[in-house]
Amino acid sequence: MKHSVNRPPTPDGAEDQGNEPILQEIINIKLIESGEKERLMEMLRERLIECGWKDEMKALCRAYVKKKGRNNVTVDDLVHLITPKGRASVPDSVKAELLQRIRSFLTSAAL
Repeated sequence: MKHSVNRPPTPDGAEDQGNEPILQEIINIKLIESGEKERLMEMLRERLIECGWKDEMKALCRAYVKKKGRNNVTVDDLVHLITPKGRASVPDSVKAELLQRIRSFLTSAAL
């Protein structure tokens, strides 16, 4: 609760949610129920392979393992190394296509 000298306490946004699902959760549920989430994931996999992104990430991992030594690297190390680089290097065209597909789904699902 936020308190003010001049007015009664107002609820915070997090407290306001209660058991109501937020829009993002509703969209995710609809994507899963319709099977669209899996189709979007498959399209994303295909595009990332086509543009060489997957090979680039694999090469970064291999170089890191070679540098540190195979026995000195954990999966968590690789995740922490690759995640920021991977997100930043997804081509804009792939992001735009994915966004357009999500928008089309939302329009057709009337959300």
